[in-house]
Amino acid sequence: MSDDAFSADWLALREPFDRAARERSAAGLDWPALRAWLQGPHASGRAFGVLDLGCGTGANLRALAPRLGGVQRWTMVDHDPVLLAAMRRSVGSATAPAVEPLCIDIARELDRLPFDAVRLVTCSALLDLVSAAWLSDLIARCHAAGVALLFALSVDGRVEWSPKDRMDDAVHALFAAHQSRDKGFGGASLGSGALPQAAALLRAAGYRVTEAQSDWEIDAERGPRDIAMLRAMVDGMAEAAAEQSPRERESIVAPWQARRHAAINTSRLVVGHRDLLALPQVQVP
Repeated sequence: MSDDAFSADWLALREPFDRAARERSAAGLDWPALRAWLQGPHASGRAFGVLDLGCGTGANLRALAPRLGGVQRWTMVDHDPVLLAAMRRSVGSATAPAVEPLCIDIARELDRLPFDAVRLVTCSALLDLVSAAWLSDLIARCHAAGVALLFALSVDGRVEWSPKDRMDDAVHALFAAHQSRDKGFGGASLGSGALPQAAALLRAAGYRVTEAQSDWEIDAERGPRDIAMLRAMVDGMAEAAAEQSPRERESIVAPWQARRHAAINTSRLVVGHRDLLALPQVQVP
């Protein structure tokens, strides 16, 4: 989206749609095998560690902790101290797992992360921002540490509006091109190619991989929350598309944005996402 794409307001707006998408994907992922990996004989009832990359305000923890069960210890990693402070406030209840914030720029400082101290490495809505080299480095480090991986809510390139607009394809192409720019991870971002590449690397490293669709479904008929999300999506796509091609701002992007806002109360949007779970084939005690 825009430069403030990771603001606390945007993260709060998208969290209900992320959570609904995760529920849709749950049946396609091998949760029993993950829980067995985390809580099996090797754990002996002790807390298992989870490393959450780009944690923001803690949405990934809020979604995953109840599903994982057992005694958990989360290391929450983000480069933004404001988001980390918001995360601490949001997960500070007595029922939350033990949480340790870690203010690190994961784009440049993977070597500072405690891979050897955790059983699971996870992230949400991150992979499509990273470069091929960064992704390869992350998976190599996780493989060396013998950890499981769970990548949630990676875009797969599908954007489906209803009703359709004649300029949807043009704006989406500009938006996708903008999303493939370097987002600070040392090269062009992988975008919708990130999850297929991650799956291939993980399988080559000997992981057992399962995947499932976790689409956003945003429908104005459900009320104000969905309408607010639709408005944010229209404006975010338009801003990125115009930045990608300023010469097409007035001829394509602005008219598309105006028509989309005019139709917002009768609109529906599906944004394709996928989740991936990777488990080591050999469970090392």
